[in-house]
Amino acid sequence: MKPRRLIVIWMLGLQACVGCNSTLMRSQSPESDQLQEMALQEQDDSVQLIGDITLPAQTGYLKLEGVGLVTGLDGTGSDPPASGLRASLVGEMQSHEVRGPDKVLASKNNALVVVNAYLPPGVQKGDRMDVKTVIPAGSKTTSLRGGYLMRCRLREMRVMDHRIRTGHVTGLAEGPVLVDAIYKGSDDESAETEGRVLGGGTARVTRSLGLVLRAEEASPRESARIGMTINRRFRQVDRDGKLTVAKPVRDNYVELTVHSRYKHNIARYLRVIRSVALRESASDRMTRLQSLGHRLLEPTSAARTALQLEAIGDEAIPALTKGLASNDIEVRFYAAEALAYLDQEKAAPILGEIAADEPAFRWHALTALTAMDHVVAYEALTDLLHSQSAETRYGAFRALRTRNPADPLVKGESLGRDFSYNVVCSDGPPLVHISKSKRPEIVLFGQHQPMLPPAFLFAGKQIMVKGLRDGRLRITRFGIGKNEDHVEVIPADLDQMIRTVARMGGGYAEVIQVIREAQKGGYLDSKVVINALARPSRRYHRSEDNDQDSLDDRPPIRVASPIPDLFSAGPDEDRKRGSRLPAEIAPDSDSEKKDEPDDSIMGRMTGWLSR
Repeated sequence: MKPRRLIVIWMLGLQACVGCNSTLMRSQSPESDQLQEMALQEQDDSVQLIGDITLPAQTGYLKLEGVGLVTGLDGTGSDPPASGLRASLVGEMQSHEVRGPDKVLASKNNALVVVNAYLPPGVQKGDRMDVKTVIPAGSKTTSLRGGYLMRCRLREMRVMDHRIRTGHVTGLAEGPVLVDAIYKGSDDESAETEGRVLGGGTARVTRSLGLVLRAEEASPRESARIGMTINRRFRQVDRDGKLTVAKPVRDNYVELTVHSRYKHNIARYLRVIRSVALRESASDRMTRLQSLGHRLLEPTSAARTALQLEAIGDEAIPALTKGLASNDIEVRFYAAEALAYLDQEKAAPILGEIAADEPAFRWHALTALTAMDHVVAYEALTDLLHSQSAETRYGAFRALRTRNPADPLVKGESLGRDFSYNVVCSDGPPLVHISKSKRPEIVLFGQHQPMLPPAFLFAGKQIMVKGLRDGRLRITRFGIGKNEDHVEVIPADLDQMIRTVARMGGGYAEVIQVIREAQKGGYLDSKVVINALARPSRRYHRSEDNDQDSLDDRPPIRVASPIPDLFSAGPDEDRKRGSRLPAEIAPDSDSEKKDEPDDSIMGRMTGWLSR
């Protein structure tokens, strides 16, 4: 028995002996409160949690690679030299019964590209993902602009025994390529040969999560008990009425499927599961609830405590509810987040307020609101559409669409050849958001966003926008060959301009170009941002004495953070920025590094196999 526990037991025994006249028994006595808290702390520390005897498994991102063919280029492609990449692509083309693959590759309207994507932990078969494309070293292709990635297979690849080993096909990729130069607006030649297909990848497999029992704890009985405990807490049944969350498959491994409420926050799901108690009686749980209720109100312990309360389930709702009344933002946030995953509507207003005000908690607050079924969560998200923060507004928009893609407020329309368009009524300052992930999408926050008549703007090579003396816009699509020019005159309104450019054949890239030129030339007062997304990798800091002074005036200290540390670094290129991220994401704030060697297997194949 621990020495500290012996002291607590001795003191409790002494308390019983001295009787009610002792100061130890007075309800307002500081000594009594401290003693009780020590006893409750000991009780809590003695509880064995699932996380004490298990470690999470299958929590890394799985990189998939392949070689593909981009077609539809405007003479900017090239015939790839003899190499392992070319041989792989020819084999792929032959498997799709493409006739004369060498002739196809020789065309300057086509280009060989290396393709990669990432399968996140917990991904389900059929889920969509972004795909990146890049030309290999030695390629003479000058641009992938306007190209289309033909369907290609993606596999996991590894080097074993100095040989390249490929796995089964675990993903497919296909779709229009958007070169990075579209977003960066730069003349960097490398940005023309690196691109992405937004939502162009499809997972061919489901990746289950898992828990690995520590060696000294592994046994069929222990594995079964963990599975039963998890299924008791997270009741999710399939069509046959069977529990499907936890499945013991070996004496040292329990397979997990993702509970529907946590499908957008896998890290939290694992953390909550590992916070579930083992071998706890009803009376012990009541005692621990009392202890956790006290500890929740302390900011430095609120994060871990909220997870344990959430792991208990509905019985913990009263204790978590008390945290909502705290004056400390950390306590309120952690309590509200846990209540949201227990689907308690009282959490929604608090999460909406924190999402608007605190960037460090924004991703987690929006994700928790997405997980809720209550209409109050919907109302909190719609209120955030009027926020001053571009990141908050688009985050709320994406959360609403995730909750219900058919919602008329966020459903949008297909505009042009290849992108989605949405105009949202918003009381905030006029904003244009351009997507760089998930799917090609332009969202206007504010219905009427006026423009000044420009000298001229271009949307690609064939469409020009010119201001007239009467304040209107003349949009011209130049004819090719014997075709006549197509001309339309419209009011100087951003929405009207976007629709007209799309109607004249302009795609996502052309619309982005004309918007950026309008902003750069001073013809558009609206703020334009690209991929203004909240991130889970931010850290919350607070001043030591909790006063209202600026954090710049005194060194902040890092306190308990909601960051999901379980996962290895994934494909999110902005993850590197961590706590340095500003509240707003500038249009050209991409952090990708240039001139770095491609360390992927496909990237190295040219050097290895062409010698």
